[in-house]
Amino acid sequence: MPSDKKIEASISGAGTAPAPKAADKILDVARDLFYREGIRAIGVDEIVRRAGVTKPSLYRTFPSKDELAASYLRKYDLEFWQRFDDAVDAHPGNPRAQIIAFLTRVGKRTQRPDYRGCGMTNAAVEYPEHGHPARVVSENNKQELRRRLRAMAAAMGASDSDTLGDGLLLLIEGAYISGQLFGLGGPAASVARNADLLIEASLKN
Repeated sequence: MPSDKKIEASISGAGTAPAPKAADKILDVARDLFYREGIRAIGVDEIVRRAGVTKPSLYRTFPSKDELAASYLRKYDLEFWQRFDDAVDAHPGNPRAQIIAFLTRVGKRTQRPDYRGCGMTNAAVEYPEHGHPARVVSENNKQELRRRLRAMAAAMGASDSDTLGDGLLLLIEGAYISGQLFGLGGPAASVARNADLLIEASLKN
């Protein structure tokens, strides 16, 4: 026979998955709003209202809006590298296929009606001042992407691997922006094909 406490827990809903913490709610709401509307366009009041929390709850975890923006981008960074690593893991030992797999997914995402480009790129545009917490996260992400692309170009045997890596980075950044400008049917849809052509031309030299 179940105990009275277990029966009470079942009736009250106790023992089910806990409700999200205030900090998690805040970050989830901020991530959605910052990505869709832009970081500068969204105020703290809007975030706490949509998250159903209070300002003190926000400031207990995030001392400022700048730190909240940086936290959003750190989470975005983790998700970005998870997607990148998924493409790499799908084609072990084949950097060319890894890059094409990653960019194929990028091209598909650019065709979605809610696509707003890369959160890192958008943040860097919004915050031109070096040293801003959000820009620092963005710069670190882009520097690491550049390093990886150059290393992958070298692994492919490109005679000028740095130039090829930088060319791939330029294609990626172009896809992020043009995806927002053109939407469905735009040039970003063919970013993987253009990357493959660039790689092929580089390997022939």
